[in-house]
Amino acid sequence: MEYVIVKWLHVLTSTILFGTGIGSAFYLLTSTLGRDPVVVAAVARNVVIADWLFTSTTVVLQPLTGFWLIHLGGLSLSSFWLKWSIALYVVAIACWLPVVHLQIRLRDVADEAARNGHPLPPRYWRLFRMWFALGIPAFLAFVGIFYLMVTKLQ
Repeated sequence: MEYVIVKWLHVLTSTILFGTGIGSAFYLLTSTLGRDPVVVAAVARNVVIADWLFTSTTVVLQPLTGFWLIHLGGLSLSSFWLKWSIALYVVAIACWLPVVHLQIRLRDVADEAARNGHPLPPRYWRLFRMWFALGIPAFLAFVGIFYLMVTKLQ
């Protein structure tokens, strides 16, 4: 029974991690493309909160439940799918860490523009391009992890 509970926690936290990431990215992207600093500032505030509440906790829980499952299942870390899943997770998190900082900066720049009644400045767009560029490999890494977890390729 313990294995089933840990597996359920692992699947649940992976769903929250991926869902929060894709949802936050969608809302920040679409609000940014609308170019309204008031809307962007409001959305960015919520994206930063969601990252701290949901993404941060699941980023920690994923490896904990994953390694617990490896232990409970008697799996080998040398398995192809486990090695690649771990490597892709490292890539995704390496992209996510600077994204958190960028989202805070995007929020602050949009908030300042909204308060002053100005459009989003060039600085916002530079930060946004970096945020977007880091999101692509993170997204692809998580898709790859889901594929490997489901197929368990040897």
